[in-house]
Amino acid sequence: FIELGADDDQLEFPVVYASGLNGTSSLSEDPADQEESMDAVFDTVLEHIPAPVDNSEEPLQFQVAMLDYNDFVGRIGIGRVFRGKIKVGDQVSLMKLDGSVKNFRVTKLFGWFGLDRVEITEAVAGDLIAISGMEDIYVGETITPVNHQEALPVLHIDEPTLQMTFLTNNSPFAGREGKYVTSSKMEERLMKELHTDVSLRVENTDSPDSWIVSGRGELHLSILVENMRREGFELQVSRPEVIIREFDGVRSEPFERVQIDTPEEYMGSVIESLSLRKGEMQDMINPGNGQVRLIFLVPSRGLIGYSTEFLSMTRGYGIMAHTFDSYLPELSGKIGGRRNGALVSTDTGKATTYGIMGIEDRGTIFIEPGTDIYEGMVVGENARENDIAVNITKAKQQTNIRSANKDQTNVIKRPKILTLEESLEFMGEDEYCEITPKSIRLRKQILDKNEREKAAKRKKKAVDASN
Repeated sequence: FIELGADDDQLEFPVVYASGLNGTSSLSEDPADQEESMDAVFDTVLEHIPAPVDNSEEPLQFQVAMLDYNDFVGRIGIGRVFRGKIKVGDQVSLMKLDGSVKNFRVTKLFGWFGLDRVEITEAVAGDLIAISGMEDIYVGETITPVNHQEALPVLHIDEPTLQMTFLTNNSPFAGREGKYVTSSKMEERLMKELHTDVSLRVENTDSPDSWIVSGRGELHLSILVENMRREGFELQVSRPEVIIREFDGVRSEPFERVQIDTPEEYMGSVIESLSLRKGEMQDMINPGNGQVRLIFLVPSRGLIGYSTEFLSMTRGYGIMAHTFDSYLPELSGKIGGRRNGALVSTDTGKATTYGIMGIEDRGTIFIEPGTDIYEGMVVGENARENDIAVNITKAKQQTNIRSANKDQTNVIKRPKILTLEESLEFMGEDEYCEITPKSIRLRKQILDKNEREKAAKRKKKAVDASN
């Protein structure tokens, strides 16, 4: 209706005015008529939405839409009973995605009362339930009676398009803040995630301390990292990279369909920024109300780190949504990524106000005075393209000479404290993000300055030789 520019007179559906925050609702638009209940919402649903057809007497069809895992009962399939009934103890058939059929007995059924999962003995058509009893159960598979095997259409699950390397924490501050720091605990946690997350992939590497983890995007992987952090894990991750595939001998990369709603005044900046990231505009809708909708086809690697830039560009008024579209032939050249270099610490110690004042004119500082720093840690963003080694732990020399302005208070600019998502977006190819329950730090993969310079020279020589 919004896209068609419909006015209030053309809207033929009931409107309920409600506030979930306040727990109030009303059929009147007058705020004074708000009642402290959701009766208006529930009554409107019952009055206007038709009840589902009762087909509970037909043969059972239950499809798994989500997975859960429990150490006591194993994998749990969550979904909806499309028709029929199911009881604890029933002998049923699981119709697998590969066409095979496995029989099992339902050991437990769970339903929901509000947000609480409760154990039940029977479920009928229309119920949302969880089933245990079959360890090898997967999203999209159908549970039916043994004597009436009829599968529902398979659910489509998007393949991973982005990958990161997860590593055990080996920084100088490793083990200070986390509860789980060993490679065995890391591997156990990642394997456990595979029980419930059907779009996640975990691959071993040549090193026993690192794994390649693939997901559907930055948000998907950052949620996993944040959950592990809250559980007490210490880990390091590399910069996200897109997964390249070959189709008929052609290297292809993932592209995403991007929908942007923004005020007209920021439209030009958005179009220019996505064009620089190899985005191709598919459509533009301008209903004349000051808002513009832009549709782009953008390579997934062009969207890495774009969220923060987009929000700054539109002053927070822009809305962006994107979803995987298809794999298309790989585009040449670098797309997106960080343009500026980093300010890298040369010393280990605590950051001082004096040290920060000495380097804050060179760029943006990421840490506050008193923060523990180690050599090779990224402490800020350089205003130029190259990395700069800085001493942020430098203290002011103590002398017996009095200064005319000694009583003046030293004032430094407010530092920019990066969130997890901002750290993943800012991170360069030669950097890691160190994540602990209490801290998020950016660091160079090679901490020693001299070793970094030697590695950079070797890489440049190898590139020149290949060209």
